[in-house]
Amino acid sequence: MKPRVLVVDDAIFMRKMIADILEGQGMEIVGEADTGAGAVEKYSALKPDLVTMDIIMPEMNGIDAVKNIMASDPQARIVMCSALGQQALVQDALGAGARDFLIKPFNPSRVIEVVSKILNQASKV
Repeated sequence: MKPRVLVVDDAIFMRKMIADILEGQGMEIVGEADTGAGAVEKYSALKPDLVTMDIIMPEMNGIDAVKNIMASDPQARIVMCSALGQQALVQDALGAGARDFLIKPFNPSRVIEVVSKILNQASKV
């Protein structure tokens, strides 16, 4: 069964880039969101195996979205996506429950490495 992924970023080209990388690895993109609030809503409806989450977004940032998702599903697997220079925000996100992070611009091999690691950890639980 293909891993099901929710891709969250306010920039459509970033969503497309990460979706292309993950679909190339046989993963299914079950949904996309462009706000933190949209991420929380879609996570609840779709129950994906993994979420890639931007940090800076309108309406609700990625850190608050992680907190909301983790409050409803402590087993959620979320990978943060950030730009260089957002290390403090990344630490906040990891403290909120995110499992790992990716730095933009995306390096496809790093995306695959991190996402595969998180999904493999989940299958061993």
